[in-house]
Amino acid sequence: MLDPLAAITEAFTSFLFGKVETTRLPVRTSTGQAQAVYLPTAAPGLGDSGVIIGREVYSGKGYIYDPFQLYGQQLPAPHWLVLGESGNGKSALEKTYVLRQLRFRDRQVVVLDAQGEDGVGEWNLIAEQLGITPIRLDPTAALNGGIRLNPLDPSITTTGQLALLRTIIEVAMGHGLDERSGFALKVAHAAVLNGAGSAEDNETGTDRQPILTDIVEQLRHPKPESAEAMNVDLDDVRAWGLDVALVLDRLVDGDLRGMFDGPTTAGIDLDAPLIVFDLSHIDRNSIAMPILMAIVGVWLEHTWIRPDRKKRIFLVEEAWHIINSPFVAQLFQRLLKFGRRLGLSFVAVVHHLSDVVDGAAAREAAAILKMASTRTIYAQKADEARATGRVLGLPRWAVEIIPTLTPGIAVWDVNGNVQVVKHLITEAERPLVYTDRAMTESSIADASAQPTEEARALERAADAEAEARAEAMAMARQLSNESSETVA
Repeated sequence: MLDPLAAITEAFTSFLFGKVETTRLPVRTSTGQAQAVYLPTAAPGLGDSGVIIGREVYSGKGYIYDPFQLYGQQLPAPHWLVLGESGNGKSALEKTYVLRQLRFRDRQVVVLDAQGEDGVGEWNLIAEQLGITPIRLDPTAALNGGIRLNPLDPSITTTGQLALLRTIIEVAMGHGLDERSGFALKVAHAAVLNGAGSAEDNETGTDRQPILTDIVEQLRHPKPESAEAMNVDLDDVRAWGLDVALVLDRLVDGDLRGMFDGPTTAGIDLDAPLIVFDLSHIDRNSIAMPILMAIVGVWLEHTWIRPDRKKRIFLVEEAWHIINSPFVAQLFQRLLKFGRRLGLSFVAVVHHLSDVVDGAAAREAAAILKMASTRTIYAQKADEARATGRVLGLPRWAVEIIPTLTPGIAVWDVNGNVQVVKHLITEAERPLVYTDRAMTESSIADASAQPTEEARALERAADAEAEARAEAMAMARQLSNESSETVA
C-alpha cells in the first residue's frame, strides 16, 4: 500500500503524463524454478518405429531412427554419412546400430572393417559374439590358403568384370585409361572368357574359373585375332597393354598377391546376418585399400544384393578411400543408385568432410553426399565445423554447437530435421563396442568387473554437464533463429 503522499503524487503524475508502466521488483529464484518461464523447445521426432539411438538432448525424449521405415516419407534416400574426429563415439554408434538392426529378422549387414586392434579388426568381438568368422583379407595369409576374392568370378557379369578391371588399373595408375590401353584390356578379357587360358590349362583341358593371371598372360602375349579385329599390328597391341599388365601383375605377383589371383574361396556365407570383411592387415594409406574396397564392393553388388525382400546395410569405415577416388566413387555411386531399389542402406564413416570435398573426386563425392539424406556430425574443430555446415547446409546454431559437443553427443540431420542426440549404450553392449583397449587397458583389466557406484555417479554427472552446456547454447539459437519450429 502506498502512503497518502505517494498516492497523491502518482495520481497527479498520471493526470499530467498519462499512466506509466508498472516496474516489477526483482525476484530471487533458482534455475530449476525459472526454467518454467521458457517454452519447451524440441524439433518434431522421426516416429516411434525403428532402432533406438538414444535421447534427444533438449526434450529428453527417445530418438528413434530407421532409414527403411523413413524411406519414401521423410527420407528420399536411405543412405547415411557419419562424420567426426576420433574418440567422439562414431565407432560405438556404428556397432550398437548394427547390433540393434540385427534384431529384425529381415536385416543383413556387411561391414568393411578397416581398423584393427590386437591383430584383428575392431568388429572381431561382435562377430565372435554372433558366432560369425570374419572374412580376413591378408596378403600374407592368402599365400597360405587364406581368403581370395576373384575379380573374374563367374557370378559377376562380363560388363561388371571389365568395369572392375578398369577401376583397379585406373586407381593404381592415378589416371584414366587411354583408348589404346582400354582396347588391349578389352580384347585380353574377351580372349580369357572365350577359353584362351594359360597354355598349361589348355593342354590338360582343365575347366576352371578365369583368373587375373590369365589376363596378364593375354596382355603380354596377345592373340593374332586381337590385332586383326582392329587391323593393327600385333606388336602395337602388345605395347598398348604393357602398362596394364604391369599394374595387374602387382595383384598377381606383387605386394597384394594371394588375395585376388585365384578362384573365390569356397564357403563364404553370404546368407549370414552379419558379414565382416577384415581389412585391418592392409596399410590404410596405401593404394591397396581403395583397390580392395572396389573389388569387394563390385563383388558384393553381383553376389550379395538380391531381390529377396531383405533390407541390407553396407557399412564402410575409412570411406574416404572410396569417395576420394574418382574411379572407385563412380562404382559405388552406381551401387547406391542400384541398391536403393533393392533395399540397400549405405553407411559411410569419414573423419573430416574436407578429406572428401577437397579431393580429386570432388564431383563424385558431391553426388554421393547428395544421396546421403542422413548426416550425423560428432565434435569437430570450429573451422572444420563451419566448412561442414556450408557443404551440408546446416543451420547456424548447429554449426556453432558442433565444436562444443562431448563424446557420445552428435548433431543429427535427417533430411532437414536437425536435432542434438545423446547416444545411449546398454551394459550388454558396452564391452563389445569400445575399441580403445590399448589406451584404457589398466582401467578395464577385469572385463567381468561391474562399474562401481562412484564411477556411475561420475559418468552421470559428466553427461549432465555436457548436456546442460549443449542445451544452453542450442536453445538460445533455436529461440532466436528458428522460432517457427517451436513446439509449445
